[in-house]
Amino acid sequence: MTTLSDLWDEVGFTPNSSQERAIRHLEGPLYLPAGPGSGKTRVLLWRTVNLIVFHHIPPDEIFLSTFTEKAAQQLQEGLRGLLVVASAHTGVPYDLAGLYVGTVHSLCHRLLQDRRLRPRRERGQKLTLRDELSQYLSLYPNARWTALTEPLGGSDPIRQINTLLANHGKSSSRHLAVTHCLAWFNRLSEECLDPEALLRSTPPEEALGVACRLYQNYRQRLTADQATDLSLLQQHALDLLRQHPGAGRIFRHVILDEYQDTNTVQERLFFALADGHRNLCVVGDDDQALYRFRGATVENFVYFPVRCQRRWRIDPVVLPLLTNYRSRASIVAFYRDFIQGYDWHREGGGSHRVVKRVQSHDDDPTPAIALSTGAPDQVCAEVAATVKRLLDSGKVEDPNQIAFLFPSLKSTAVSRLRKALEKVGLHVYAPRAGRFLEGDEAIDLLGLYLLLLGKPPAPDEAHGDWGAFHRWLETLQARGEQLRAADPALARFLADREQEMHQALADEDTLLAVVERHGWDLAAPYDLAAMNAPLRAAPGLSPRAQRALGRPALGYVVRTRQQAGDPLTLRAVLARLTTLDWSLLDLFWRLTGFQPFRARFDAAQHGTDEAPLFNLGILSQYISRYMEEYRAPLVTAGGVRDGRLRNRFFLSYLYALFRRGESEYESVEDPFPKGRLPFLTIHQAKGLEFPVVILGTLDKRDFGPSPIENGLDPYLPAGGEPLARRGGFDILRMFYVALSRPQQLLILMQPRGQGLRTHRAFSSRLLDSLPRLADLDLDRVPATPSRSDDMPHTYSYTGDYLAYQRCPRQYLFFRRYGLVPVRSQVQLFGSLVHRTLEDLHQHLIGQREAGA
Repeated sequence: MTTLSDLWDEVGFTPNSSQERAIRHLEGPLYLPAGPGSGKTRVLLWRTVNLIVFHHIPPDEIFLSTFTEKAAQQLQEGLRGLLVVASAHTGVPYDLAGLYVGTVHSLCHRLLQDRRLRPRRERGQKLTLRDELSQYLSLYPNARWTALTEPLGGSDPIRQINTLLANHGKSSSRHLAVTHCLAWFNRLSEECLDPEALLRSTPPEEALGVACRLYQNYRQRLTADQATDLSLLQQHALDLLRQHPGAGRIFRHVILDEYQDTNTVQERLFFALADGHRNLCVVGDDDQALYRFRGATVENFVYFPVRCQRRWRIDPVVLPLLTNYRSRASIVAFYRDFIQGYDWHREGGGSHRVVKRVQSHDDDPTPAIALSTGAPDQVCAEVAATVKRLLDSGKVEDPNQIAFLFPSLKSTAVSRLRKALEKVGLHVYAPRAGRFLEGDEAIDLLGLYLLLLGKPPAPDEAHGDWGAFHRWLETLQARGEQLRAADPALARFLADREQEMHQALADEDTLLAVVERHGWDLAAPYDLAAMNAPLRAAPGLSPRAQRALGRPALGYVVRTRQQAGDPLTLRAVLARLTTLDWSLLDLFWRLTGFQPFRARFDAAQHGTDEAPLFNLGILSQYISRYMEEYRAPLVTAGGVRDGRLRNRFFLSYLYALFRRGESEYESVEDPFPKGRLPFLTIHQAKGLEFPVVILGTLDKRDFGPSPIENGLDPYLPAGGEPLARRGGFDILRMFYVALSRPQQLLILMQPRGQGLRTHRAFSSRLLDSLPRLADLDLDRVPATPSRSDDMPHTYSYTGDYLAYQRCPRQYLFFRRYGLVPVRSQVQLFGSLVHRTLEDLHQHLIGQREAGA
């Protein structure tokens, strides 16, 4: 008979005692404080395998949540691989289709559609989900902004909002006002604060009162649009659970990774899911809590045992996972001393952190940390030379295994270090340093878009971001003209596309002249018998439009719509006749067939430089996003006319991206291309590990609590971290994350000079004990070993193998580099049949349950 130990032997996994106890734990709440590199993901995977294989828990009764999409995919892939191994031993197939595994947002979205939570198992209402960019784009346009700020009634709501909500000195920037509003809205949702209740106890002219009035209006407009945002999505899921008396028994086990980064609404949601069986397992590390700015409440993790006792009168089983398998001993000792040396005491007794002592599995006493200190240029040159030696000696195989970490990528320290590395022939990948739209790939591609669509007119006078944006447009135009002049084939391609747009405009003018001559109403139903022949006979109409009018498909669609009671209008027919057969995403793919883009594709395929193709992948995602947000699947004559498409794409959409500046915290899924040194924010590096890590600065300023924290603090539960100390705590946690990423070598940069500081947490006691980088013997740094993976990968036959067999290059582009394909093939009829059968199936289940 197969045992769990047999599977461990099969994959070469030997758990320590705490890991084994956590994996085998079955009943009641489980609390797993985990240090860095302690194998917590492996524990969660094996615990899930144990439940499914050896205790026969159906996968659809397990809820497994983690923080990022990338981590969720790794969990899912790892789980599939381990269950394949288990099936080979037991002969039992394991179907994971019903398993709830993903980020909390994806799982909340799935909960809202789960038939088990609906009366009579009916289909849940489909809501359009708006992420942060969609939120911004839904509020920034003039009409929407005016509607949102109507409750304020003032003549200058922008200045009022910027002054009250963010202390921005009466700034007249609508961009800032929208950004501040969304930050308040999201926090109110995450803290489960009722705006009506707050308004009863808050003067309406104060910051919180202004935020609540706007928040009420915002939520009403979301409801009218049948939409929600990521923060409110969680509230909708929680409301659904509260309305369903059996919601707490649907999942036998609720397992949560990165619990230190949960917020208030998430905590309530998870406890509600676990109320029935009380099998709530949480794993995390409060020392790595980084997301307070997103509403995360570290107290959820620190006081988890107290919350279990308060809600269920049960103490959880506590199993600390404190053995570090990632880093060499001196690295572990350094970051352990760093975090423990700070003052975490809690007034009235106790600590604001979970007291733990992380130990290294490695016992090599060789120094694995070095300090580079001195003048900024000297420090950068020394670090660059060291990195070059590590690569040339083979201690590190590829530059993407050496990570440079910073609190922010928008600093002079970043640009100074980048120049030093390039001086010794090393290239950097830092798409979030500066504006992504100002990178080479964006300028090349969007420069050609601008030539084709036309350059928006420049204002007489422009300052600030508006002026910078128009200077960027001028750069695009100059680069586009340069590329066109260098490639005659590209010039012909652009001329052909321009001719197509001109012809579409001419066809529209021709058809409208026929409409006017006959006195037809554009809003009236299309009369095939009366209208088709005159339109087709219009002098000057292009052969393409004539063929479209003569196709039987047009008649079929017109008659079908009439029979369905939703007749096709004359305006709709004219729009289709003057629509080009390509979209902005089609244009992306056609342009990338020319130089210099083709060379970038070749470099990626040959493994010499992947960074440009990753950047093109991001660009394709932005272009696809524009088509979704602005509902522009194809280029139309109406869009081309009067520069409407040009203005929407450049002045509205791209300007919004330009203003937002690519939030550093939204790029945790960014890849690390071969041949480049990754420059990352510490937030991006959380959950990752690298053979070598270089911390680019030891300075981070504490500017005190934000206006949001100040405004909300009186309305939050007492007993949390003091408002005045939160900034200091968060800085310590941020540096702790950075210090715990390396496997073999950690280099600390301490530039000294005017205006440069070292955070007080890096005491002289800590730093003086470190060897200087110049004295470090790189020969004693171990080469990065190839690590065996005890979580086998599985591949989809249709999604992976067949795609690779059809075109290896295409598979590589779409799967690895994130390039968006031009058109997805949707089997509409098959989808409708499937939905109908599913509705019938769920209706019969609901009837049976009601009868029971």
